Amino acid sequence: MPAPLETPTLPSARVTTVLRVLVLSTFVVFLNETIMVNAIPRLMRDFEVTAAAAGWLSTAFMLTMAVVIPVTGWFLQRVTTRTAFSLAMALFLTGTALAAAAPVYPVLLAARVVQASGTAVMMPLLMTTLMTLVPPQDRGRVMGNITLVISVAPALGPAVSGVLLQLGSWRLLFLAVLPIAVAMAVFGRRHLVNVGEPQAGPIDWPSVPLAAAGFGALVYGLSRLGAANAASDPVPPAVTTLTGAVLVGLFAWRQLALQRSSTPLLDLRTLTFRHFTVALALMCLSFMALMGAFILLPIYLQEVCGLTSLQTGLLLIPGGLTMGLLGPQVGKLYDRVGAPRLVIPGAALTALCLALFTLTGRGTPPWVVLALHVALSAGMAFVFTPVFTSGLSVLPPHLYPHGSAVLGSLQQVAAAAGTALVISVMSGHAATAAAAGAESTDALATGVRWGFGVGAVLGGLAVLVALLIRTPPASRQPAGKQTEGA
Repeated sequence: MPAPLETPTLPSARVTTVLRVLVLSTFVVFLNETIMVNAIPRLMRDFEVTAAAAGWLSTAFMLTMAVVIPVTGWFLQRVTTRTAFSLAMALFLTGTALAAAAPVYPVLLAARVVQASGTAVMMPLLMTTLMTLVPPQDRGRVMGNITLVISVAPALGPAVSGVLLQLGSWRLLFLAVLPIAVAMAVFGRRHLVNVGEPQAGPIDWPSVPLAAAGFGALVYGLSRLGAANAASDPVPPAVTTLTGAVLVGLFAWRQLALQRSSTPLLDLRTLTFRHFTVALALMCLSFMALMGAFILLPIYLQEVCGLTSLQTGLLLIPGGLTMGLLGPQVGKLYDRVGAPRLVIPGAALTALCLALFTLTGRGTPPWVVLALHVALSAGMAFVFTPVFTSGLSVLPPHLYPHGSAVLGSLQQVAAAAGTALVISVMSGHAATAAAAGAESTDALATGVRWGFGVGAVLGGLAVLVALLIRTPPASRQPAGKQTEGA
């Protein structure tokens, strides 16, 4: 077991600079995660590929995140902050440049994998650095500012891509991001300081393929469950999902064994902290519900209401902005009133909005959808910031990287599971309605309502888990020795 890390206290100006560099860089890479949404039809024409093949641009990104994030717990303890940042941005820049110049579709797909590898490092790096540098009494406020970035960036992606695609080729999606990412990489290398000292230690190589195969198969299998063309998969999605679950179980068993004798790749002692586990469960349920809604809303707005992809993106932006702008305010409230008074009302509002979405139909005005989406995003803002902050705060400093990695890994699994669940339910009920004689659009609207019903049930379960949330006392945080960053 590694010795506990001392928590450094940098001058406030340096702390601000470090967090600003990481937050802005994370914004750039997260914006790219959803920027491909509107480009799929054009890519199908340009590269002469099917919709299923083009969809791999998103699937491969998600799979890479699921494979890389479990390793970041080990990686971030063994390299300096500047090294981790440089590697993440180098991968992202390489992938972006390669994508912009991609002559054939396989090259573009490979470029997305390289991009995702850099993105997978940035978020755990940001969370670990925040928990290390920021004292407990200020974490809510700072985490709120981070929530602004990670919620607004994905929300802006579809709208930005819609505008850029109106201006020219799909290559603009990468050419527009590239100079911004270069500027952030140069700025970061110039101003970022190392936080803490890296700790040398061996890597358990058998754990790496177990984590990659396990989380990769689990996320991919879940993402394929309920897909329209799942029957054409060489291996049934249910078999892939079960295989992934077994491999993840073997990976967890090996980590528990390694904890008794050496250094695990992903330290699962984080799960022995009850509040972290409760926060993890609430995050997974909330993320499943949120991702289900994010998948259903574009389908509903475009296929049922008849909006264009650009109109859909613009209509959904206010929700993302609401979550982002509320983040700093919720963070400040967390520092004053604690987690339960924010999380419980937020979870209840989220569940209520998802339940109200089940009442929408073909004739529902877009402004009603807009209002519900804004309210849903507000509810999520009151959940995510306190849950992330309070959950990670109970961990000792040497477990921050592993806690961030566990959180990120299960977030990917929850996203895939939520997507699979709502799509399966939507498809099944839409088919039933169509078989009963409903017109195709009305049948799809029925399926969407059932999908939102699943989200409402998940939201209700999240409310029950939210009742268990507590604010960890600041006195539990180890007192760090003051050090000067350089």
